Amino acid sequence: MMIKISVTIQAPLSVVWDKWISVEGIQYWAFASDDWAAEGIKNDIKPGGKFSSRNFAKDGSFEFIFGGTYNTVDPQKHVTYTLDDGRKVEVSFEETPGGISMTQLFEPESENSEKQQQEGWQAYLDNFKKYVESSVKKVV
Repeated sequence: MMIKISVTIQAPLSVVWDKWISVEGIQYWAFASDDWAAEGIKNDIKPGGKFSSRNFAKDGSFEFIFGGTYNTVDPQKHVTYTLDDGRKVEVSFEETPGGISMTQLFEPESENSEKQQQEGWQAYLDNFKKYVESSVKKVV
């Protein structure tokens, strides 16, 4: 079973893609809330390429490494990857009249409820949307 999350981003597809894969940009969105941060980011976006980041609570109470390996990469369209714990993830980018629809499907882990996981992953995606849209407004 896969859990689905999605967001529509008001920005050109090329900008959404670049912000999603950019090592420099990931540090600004790859966390669920402002009391968390990400560092040590690596992103080799190609089939067989690896990615990782150290995600940590700013108060030092918790941290984890988020990482995996890309399986397929169709730039600006579709990406699949396998997390280091073996779970599969699919990410799709689609141009729509309302903006760029970004959808993620992911296999849940067994430690947290599916609702908690859906909310947590959605928070990351919402943070990404906020980051992209705010950077586009600064440029315009």
